[in-house]
Amino acid sequence: MRTKSLKKNKINVVTLGCSKNVYDSEVLMGQLKASGKDVVHEEEGNIVVINTCGFINNAKEESVNTILEFMQKKEAGDVDKVFVTGCLSERYKPDLEKEIPNVDQYFGTTELPGLLKALGADYRHELIGERLTTTPKNYAYLKIAEGCDRPCSFCAIPLMRGKHKSTPIEELVIEAEKLAANGVKELILIAQDLTYYGLDLYKKRNLAELLEALVKIEGIEWIRLHYAFPTGFPMDVLDVMNREPKVCNYLDIPLQHISDSILKSMRRGTTKAKTTKLIEEFRKAVPNMTIRTTLIVGYPGETEEDFQTLKEWVQEMRFERLGCFTYSHEENTHAYNLEDDVPEDVKQERANEIMEIQSQISWELNQEKIGQEFKVVIDRKEGNYFVGRTEFDSPDVDNEVLIDATSTYLKTGEFVTVKVIEAEDFDLYAEVVK
Repeated sequence: MRTKSLKKNKINVVTLGCSKNVYDSEVLMGQLKASGKDVVHEEEGNIVVINTCGFINNAKEESVNTILEFMQKKEAGDVDKVFVTGCLSERYKPDLEKEIPNVDQYFGTTELPGLLKALGADYRHELIGERLTTTPKNYAYLKIAEGCDRPCSFCAIPLMRGKHKSTPIEELVIEAEKLAANGVKELILIAQDLTYYGLDLYKKRNLAELLEALVKIEGIEWIRLHYAFPTGFPMDVLDVMNREPKVCNYLDIPLQHISDSILKSMRRGTTKAKTTKLIEEFRKAVPNMTIRTTLIVGYPGETEEDFQTLKEWVQEMRFERLGCFTYSHEENTHAYNLEDDVPEDVKQERANEIMEIQSQISWELNQEKIGQEFKVVIDRKEGNYFVGRTEFDSPDVDNEVLIDATSTYLKTGEFVTVKVIEAEDFDLYAEVVK
């Protein structure tokens, strides 16, 4: 017979999905630790909290499979309790309770106090910025807002995350100072929509002012911008980017498509002409800026002509970084009323074609870097290489710089100047200069 009373509970937090979820898991873990709980991230523990993603079909599938996997462990007696939180349970709680009833409890995205209570912990308001970071020690995500007010037809995020809600500048500064004190050197600013930051609190777009406050923090060397929306982009941000060396010359701006008819159906509030002009303005204002974008192919009604327009535009714009996704037909979104009429294999073919074009562009741009020197931060060691990034690269999604570890010793989180000696599609090989 198992005597559970003698065993100290260990809570294992499992994170699925995007960087916003990573951030939420870190906040949850910080709260649990403050209540004296033994908490780990994706290691062994007898109590499991799964922070799920519900964004597109693949993510939902992964979340459901992970829940089922831990339910088997529970049945086998390897874990005692399983709790589910995050976007999937926010969106499908009644269905999940019916389909997988053995889960101890389901919680939505705004039910952190309830989840903590179920785990025997108290929610403490005063813990601003107290997080247990799960990323390598040199960088951390800083979530500056929650939710989204945009009406994009294909997106289920407002259903799961609610309306846009900015975090006050002074709270973000406190949080960033705590991260810097713990050795974080790079802040990656995230939100569903960075460009909307401040409208609800300050009645104006206030991202530039936030950046001005964050660059003053000692210890922070890089500040990176993720997930900016193209409509209504606050151009004063570019002035700060140009003026402040700490703000990386990097912008992640998901554009989704470029055909006017598709953009209109997607309810993006822009056109091909406006988007092209915006990108040109970015490049003119910050000449050595790296732009990352993401595109969706196979949206309802996307014709061969629409796709050709997109392909030609990708070739013409020569984005430094680009990702491409196939359209996912999400219930309760505006686009769900349309017929999902592009076959899966056609969607996949189109995505592959875009990525082939992009890998050629990336290869050509990388060849130009041979012989040039760059400041690089070291993220980790892998085999015989130290793996780092330039200011033009975000972790996990962008290019990496590989430095021979057999001839050089480097530390994680260290900044070094390197010279590029060889280049592939998405990797640069370099040697340390100083």
